[in-house]
Amino acid sequence: MKSTQYTEKTLEHFRNPRNVGTLEGPNVAVGRVGNPVCGDMMDIYIDVEDDRIKDIKFQTFGCGSAVATSSMITELVQGMTLDEALKVSRGDVADALDGLPPIKMHCSNLAADALHEAIKNWRAGIKPEDAMATPVEKSCHPIPAAVAEVEIQNLDEYGGKGFYRKVDDLSELADQRVVVLDTGDRAAQLAIDLTDQTARAVLMTTGKEPSVSPAVRSALRLSDVKVLAEAQPLELLGEGELERIRVHDLSEDEEYELTADVFVVLE
Repeated sequence: MKSTQYTEKTLEHFRNPRNVGTLEGPNVAVGRVGNPVCGDMMDIYIDVEDDRIKDIKFQTFGCGSAVATSSMITELVQGMTLDEALKVSRGDVADALDGLPPIKMHCSNLAADALHEAIKNWRAGIKPEDAMATPVEKSCHPIPAAVAEVEIQNLDEYGGKGFYRKVDDLSELADQRVVVLDTGDRAAQLAIDLTDQTARAVLMTTGKEPSVSPAVRSALRLSDVKVLAEAQPLELLGEGELERIRVHDLSEDEEYELTADVFVVLE
């Protein structure tokens, strides 16, 4: 599946979502989760009888996959025991939709998390109004480097030809177009240090802001590093050596190609 291509089943659930709404009553619990980066927010309501999900509804503010995953999970768990429903994972929801775009697996697929929160709140006796006062944050960005490597195609093909896991001599990158993937303070500091060697140092982050400490964030703002936010690298491109990076713009949900001589993902 292409990075932004939705399956027909996903599109069908988005266009005709099941079980939209809320529930009320003494046997109702709700789980609310939100992704502070993507802006997706979802509420899953369950009506419990004899330790089973008698009824389930959802309300979601988010993109198409957020709506589709919420709709699908209501169909999957209707009638299940609470223990059975707790075993339903994000992967199960994606499989039931015949797959999700890879970038959405980490971003909008929060339905299982919301369901699990509802069950936990039911068992803890937490009332819906209290559960909804403070949503549980399920941030997917910035993603760890290990996850990023799984989704970025052709890394091995460009080893030593533009792709680096470490940089021992910064002068080797002088005057080159260098993109450093945000994996924390070390990556951001590398980008800052590179500004002594090149005027084209970019820190790419999947979040709205880099995942760094306050001190490093301040240093970034004072530096000449260009921060490319809400950008997920998908594939390295070039004839023999790195020339471009195919990128998914998370804010616009579209792809573009970024010119680059060097791409660094620190070990």
